[in-house]
Amino acid sequence: MTRLQRGLLSLILAAGFAANVNAQERLELWPGATYDSAVPTPASVIGHELGDRVTRVRDVYDYFEALAEFAPDSVRVVEYAESWEGRRLIYAIISSPENLRNLDEIKAGMQRLRDPRLTNRNAAEQIIGTQKPVTWLSYGVHGNEISSSEAAMMTAYHLLAATNDDRVPSILNDTVVVIDPVQNPDGRERFISRYETDLGLEPSADRLSAEHNLPWPSGRTNHYIFDLNRDWFARTQPEVRGRADAIREFLPVVVVDAHEMGSDSTYYFPPNAEPFNPEITETQKENLALYGQNNARWFDRYGIDYFTREVYDAFYPGYGDTWPALYGAVSMTYEQASARGLRFRQYDGNVLGYRETIRNHFVTSLATAETTAVNREKLLNDFYDYQVTAIDEGRSGEIRAYVVPRQVDQPAANKLAGLLVQQGVEVGRATESFSACGRDFDAGSYVINLDQPSKRRIRALLDRDMPLREDFIARQEQRRANNLSAQIYDVTGWSLPLMFNVETVACGRRVGADVVPAGPELVQAGSVEASSTSLSVYTGSFLRTADEISHLVVGSRGGMVDHEDSFVHTLAGYFRETGAEVIAVDSSWLTEGPNFGSSNVVRHNAPRVAMAWDEPTNPYTAGNTRFVIERQFDYPVTPIRTKDLDSDRLSAYQVLILPGGNGYASALGEEGVDNIRRWVEAGGVLIGVEDAMRFLADPEVDFLDVRRENAVNEVEEEEEDDEEESSTVDGRYLTAEDYESATVAIDASPDSTAGVIVRAEVDGNHWLGAGVADSIYVLADGRDIYTPIRIDSGVNVARFADAEELVQSGYLWDENRRQLAYKPFAIVQDHGRGIVVGFTQNPNVRAFFDGLNVIFMNAVFRGSAHARPVR
Repeated sequence: MTRLQRGLLSLILAAGFAANVNAQERLELWPGATYDSAVPTPASVIGHELGDRVTRVRDVYDYFEALAEFAPDSVRVVEYAESWEGRRLIYAIISSPENLRNLDEIKAGMQRLRDPRLTNRNAAEQIIGTQKPVTWLSYGVHGNEISSSEAAMMTAYHLLAATNDDRVPSILNDTVVVIDPVQNPDGRERFISRYETDLGLEPSADRLSAEHNLPWPSGRTNHYIFDLNRDWFARTQPEVRGRADAIREFLPVVVVDAHEMGSDSTYYFPPNAEPFNPEITETQKENLALYGQNNARWFDRYGIDYFTREVYDAFYPGYGDTWPALYGAVSMTYEQASARGLRFRQYDGNVLGYRETIRNHFVTSLATAETTAVNREKLLNDFYDYQVTAIDEGRSGEIRAYVVPRQVDQPAANKLAGLLVQQGVEVGRATESFSACGRDFDAGSYVINLDQPSKRRIRALLDRDMPLREDFIARQEQRRANNLSAQIYDVTGWSLPLMFNVETVACGRRVGADVVPAGPELVQAGSVEASSTSLSVYTGSFLRTADEISHLVVGSRGGMVDHEDSFVHTLAGYFRETGAEVIAVDSSWLTEGPNFGSSNVVRHNAPRVAMAWDEPTNPYTAGNTRFVIERQFDYPVTPIRTKDLDSDRLSAYQVLILPGGNGYASALGEEGVDNIRRWVEAGGVLIGVEDAMRFLADPEVDFLDVRRENAVNEVEEEEEDDEEESSTVDGRYLTAEDYESATVAIDASPDSTAGVIVRAEVDGNHWLGAGVADSIYVLADGRDIYTPIRIDSGVNVARFADAEELVQSGYLWDENRRQLAYKPFAIVQDHGRGIVVGFTQNPNVRAFFDGLNVIFMNAVFRGSAHARPVR
């Protein structure tokens, strides 16, 4: 081909690409709209038309700040949090100048409607007559769900610049719109950086293209690889804490969380699928349909496909579209099929363009604001009535109060109380001992009466179990019988008392103890009791722990420690910061438990902790585990890419954690497996979590002498000889029961289950169980069940309870319940001078099972203390 021919071909191809791009450009985001030319357009600030590129976080923020600079009387930008990587999170308030001037009064009006104990019906009606409800629009909680942040800019532009949209004056005058344009700036920036790295001459629509398949851990999650849409009541991440606090300040009547979903789909908006959380009211469900019907009206007008009801439920209270419902909002998820970039070819050959995905989120954003404006009084009345009925239910329900007694793990009880207060729950701390619920409680116990506006949030978080409707369960069982997946989107079991392993007592009457309001602090200062001359603890300038009674012993070499010693002052500061209660002794003579010099008191040096990172680890498990160690226990972790674990430099570490992940053997290779084996036998501590157990229990690897089980098959198998001898078998008459038996899969894994909280029993005599409660509560999900380890190989330090006591919260298939009983949760096996610890479920899931922290940290720190490497 000549140079001229090559040039002509390039021009032809370029013209074809330009025609496709122009077709996308010709897609009007709001057909027929005219705009005030004085208002800054997105393109004038970000440097490209919406849909031509994926806009960087800083450019999104620049646009909102440009609008605030242009129209300061109508737009206000507020910074509400900072991400782990130091990026700002902002929201923009858009309304009429009068409403922005009166914003404090508008917030105060919503707070008054929030509490009918202070605002009677007549006063509420007066407030509602002039009150401006808030529409809260959130975008981009998952960093690789990119189109909604672009739609946020277009929504703001339209509200300020549209000159021929009759809805806009009512939206601005009768309501306040809050736009949170980028809920996950770290994830979005990760996505864009990797996406742009893979872009070539033109964007590819091929689903196999690298630009649509970003490497581990993609851009969905934040810095610590948390799904920010699951963190709302746990509040472990700064992005969610800031946002939740801002929402409680405004109390919007509607909250929308705009997402993206699978690329071959269309668009989803409510009504939701079943199941609904039992604490969501029928009025709220009706209002979901109200918003959905208006969205549908506009989608019908523009010929946009959509669906409702089929997928996204409203059961788990940690979602961004469920948590706000528990103070009375109408809260919703909107889901747009994702282009995962600029173009994506769907299964039917249609090429989905980025601009189209932006347009669809833009249409629902405006339709939502319109619905709020049109139904202003109804939504405000419904919001007020939600509070009234919540208090009434708290006064008359079967449970009318919760008491959290003083207990052994008081810091956990304190954290539970503080977490509730942070979410608007009224919690009292008893100033003196009292009797209630048929028992006595000490001063310092927490009292939570349910005759308050937060009654529904309290029940949703503190009840041991949130029941699924029987008809829904029956449908799931039928689907399972037909080998169809269950229609459960997330976990079925959660309960803060179980997750924190904190005792709570439900009362059928209001508790009238003398209390003072509890504060929002998660950690209350601990104390160090010392004698007048010494902090009476013993041993070296390291730590020791006693396995039998799990006390921590600190000191400096050679004997007792003067309590003026700087080392002691440092430790005392740690104890205060962590809430530990430390009692000093003035002699090393003990009458109970092992003496300080006993072999049951082991030396602790600070271990260097490594963790497998990147493929094949499960990003969530890796991120959760690293977060718990680094941010909850302030201890550094070194992530090492799995492919590099064949290095002899692994000897620099005392602990190696393998997070959940399927495929370690192939990722490590024979050399990597052998290297880890030599490292363990030389004194390393190897900890496997979740489906990393598949690797540890693999017969070809055999780090743990356990095996993953198939499902229990109670059906007698046919004689194999019949099928081997002939392609036909003798027929037989079947009953319905025979049919069920004849269709059972052979050698299948147990059916997968959504998360359910189960009980496990702990061997407190083993160092892994030291200081751990006798019973702990574990989130079990998936399909993996393991055989117990034999006593001559290792120890089952924590095993699941019997079938009758196993399930504590949520729904578990009956066959799984029976098979999981007495199977191990935590296993320890010695290898040479080292130790292998396996957790069959993830103890660090979402960093909200605080009740499992001790057993996991025992694996890290006590494990390294009990290993015996050559020094």
